Amino acid sequence: MTVDPATICVVANPGSGRNSRDRAAIDRAMAAFGPQVTLRRWRKGADLDAFVQQAVADGFSTIVAAGGDGTVMGVAHALLGRDAHLAVLPLGTFNYFARGLGLPQDPEAAARAILAGHPRRVSVGTVNGQLFLNNASIGIYPTILQAREDIYARMGRSRLLAHWSVLRTLLRFQRPLRMEIKADGAALTLKTPLVFIARSAYQLANFGLAGGQAISDDKFVLFLARGGTRWHLIKLALRLALRRVQIGRDVELLTAHEIDIVTAKRRPRVAFDGEKRKMRAPLAFRIEEAALSIIVPDAADRVVA
Repeated sequence: MTVDPATICVVANPGSGRNSRDRAAIDRAMAAFGPQVTLRRWRKGADLDAFVQQAVADGFSTIVAAGGDGTVMGVAHALLGRDAHLAVLPLGTFNYFARGLGLPQDPEAAARAILAGHPRRVSVGTVNGQLFLNNASIGIYPTILQAREDIYARMGRSRLLAHWSVLRTLLRFQRPLRMEIKADGAALTLKTPLVFIARSAYQLANFGLAGGQAISDDKFVLFLARGGTRWHLIKLALRLALRRVQIGRDVELLTAHEIDIVTAKRRPRVAFDGEKRKMRAPLAFRIEEAALSIIVPDAADRVVA
């Protein structure tokens, strides 16, 4: 089954038009898509949910998220529970979701893979109703994201700068957070600098972490960082980069269909797929079964990244 080009709307992040690399990538993708595919750019500060839902109301049944994981997550959230399909044109730094689908990272190849792809319904995770595709976290990681955004704004986007923002934030770390966690009813109270909740088997495999089968079984994989000092966190970051994180020594691992978290703060900052927001506690993590339709590439177009 192929996707009808006339039913495709490419939704581009407004920042993509200013970056010459992204602008050229979108131009190349649109040339590969052909003249029947529509490109729409949403304005910074505009309601992305409303923008995507208007495209669906206008008759488009496949919405292509052109951007990084944050843009993909935003478009996916707008399509949650709908019959319209999500497709991905990867333009971000990491592109975990697109890589997990086996999509080519080259824009022209990705466009051709979308055209030749087919829809599949998948289960997704939510936190307080907000969809996320790769991961959500509480603790130091939202602070790392803020540091990364600040560096990007001054110096541009790159993986090297992303890694530098991690180190700089770890060196400024103060103290762990106290949390109460219920995972499928089992309760524990602890202090930890980081809770990381994964929904991407690709991302786990990329860092040499266990839990891929639990993702396939429509569960969350929850990692709790051990230790509460800067040195503990720096060692964890180094071991993560070297794919040497050990369960029990560096992190604790839990799997669950439902997770509820209470923190000392009434509105903790939560990071999800590269975005961040303050949310009211308790934080309720739920699996929404078969709630999102995505376009996946055929076997001939899949790549291993």
